[in-house]
Amino acid sequence: MQQAINHLVSKDETLKFILDNFGNPIIQKREEGFASMCHIILEQQVSIASAKACFIKIENLLGKITPKTILNTTDEQLRSCGVSRQKTIYLKDLAQKVIAKEIDFKSFATKSEEQVRAELITIKGVGNWSIEVYLMFCLQSQDIIPLGDIAIKNTLKELYKCQTHEEMQVLSDSWKPFRTFASFTIWHYYLKKRGKI
Repeated sequence: MQQAINHLVSKDETLKFILDNFGNPIIQKREEGFASMCHIILEQQVSIASAKACFIKIENLLGKITPKTILNTTDEQLRSCGVSRQKTIYLKDLAQKVIAKEIDFKSFATKSEEQVRAELITIKGVGNWSIEVYLMFCLQSQDIIPLGDIAIKNTLKELYKCQTHEEMQVLSDSWKPFRTFASFTIWHYYLKKRGKI
């Protein structure tokens, strides 16, 4: 972490201001695998709290979230846990792909980010944001910034006056090879400013 901090504060006054005034972010780690990917799908376009509540309801219903238990659960049961019709399709597509060995979470630790992206992008409903969150939280990839994330985008607009995706990309390129830590720092600022942590 210290190497990332040293690099970023020497490059970017705004990140230095956040770290000096709001402290270091907590680097979250999630278990690798199917259940975590399900959780990330549930987090798409909803609050972290509501996605977590939904995930816990599914866990309570199934005992353990595995490809088989998801496939053996009816759409109505998943809906009773708060899963939308679309996300039910996504979860079952993910489960089918794991069972068919089209996606192998256990192999990701030995694969490049490009190989992981190529597997995960085949899941219905999974785009860059979901893949980047998996890379950051589960695989601890060091150089990821999810520019599709609403909190990241809003904070870059607020603090850096970036308006376009291209401007955000250019800005974040200056944080290489520690864009993941920069992302956690921006999330940390976003949540602290809104009194959520």
